Amino acid sequence: MIEGPGRVRVAEAPDPSPPGRGGAVVSVDATAICGSDMHFYDGDLDLGMAIPVGHEFLGTVLDVGPDVRNFGVGDRVLTASVAGCGACAGCATGDPVRCVDGPRVFGSGMLPGGQATAVAVPAADFQMLRIPEGMDDEAALLLTDNLSTGWAGAQRAEFAPGGTVVVIGLGAVGLCAVRSAVALGAGRVLAVDPVVGRRARAVDSGAEAVDGPTVEAVLEATGGLGADAVIDAVAKDVTLDAALAAVRPGGTVSVIGVHDLDPYPLPALATLFRSVTLRMTTAPVHRTWAELVPLVRHGRLRTDGIFTHEFALDDAATAYAAVAERSSDCIKVLLRP
Repeated sequence: MIEGPGRVRVAEAPDPSPPGRGGAVVSVDATAICGSDMHFYDGDLDLGMAIPVGHEFLGTVLDVGPDVRNFGVGDRVLTASVAGCGACAGCATGDPVRCVDGPRVFGSGMLPGGQATAVAVPAADFQMLRIPEGMDDEAALLLTDNLSTGWAGAQRAEFAPGGTVVVIGLGAVGLCAVRSAVALGAGRVLAVDPVVGRRARAVDSGAEAVDGPTVEAVLEATGGLGADAVIDAVAKDVTLDAALAAVRPGGTVSVIGVHDLDPYPLPALATLFRSVTLRMTTAPVHRTWAELVPLVRHGRLRTDGIFTHEFALDDAATAYAAVAERSSDCIKVLLRP
């Protein structure tokens, strides 16, 4: 659990039971540190309490409630990072953000954290996906959040085939957005990150590296027009400013990064006069599976090279410190209980 900025502790916890008749308990085989977890570690999002964290996990079903129909003990499953009730009109769209009871995120104080040895999963038939045969743990973990987020960010950017797309921030989500934009037909993907090595990883994924101040570099690369779409996988004030300035009139800014708790001074007048569409979302993880699973299984969308390190869960403090360096060497960490 994260007890405050820079403070991680591994603690004993009671064994979970299925949460309700439709719930399940999953024994965690692998879990991961997400950029969103780092907001708690960095102190950007302060919930005022120590919380069990982690919303990316997969494992083996240990127990199910009597109303669970699609899964049984022994099944290997991955779980969507954002949960819904699974029974309402909103959840029927595959997007738990639209759940009439409100979405809940694992490891945020709303639901148990996935960086654990076992997790109670509500509405298991909706929340879980059986891991396809032959899919490795790294690919499956990316389907719990990061790849779905990058894919949704690229889809919601709504660029035409052959269009120019900028991706700001080349952590795991940003690299997934780069690959998603390429897969969705972008003609050019311009990759922005202050870390040279991360830009190199984006180039390996099909992008062109942007070196220099974002807006100026994008305008130069596009003959002064700006990009058709910008995907902001960071969402700090400075990156939001750059995204809105680097997109061409009539373009779309798709925000998939997590902003802090301070208000953002939106340049509303300029955005209005330039007819910019601003879209923001967490991933509709469940809805992306039908598209992403075949693309990943058949090698049409790469998942290699996103995970760079693996630690034992007991070494979580060391793992978080490694991610916090935000180097080119450490992009994403897998944790093994």
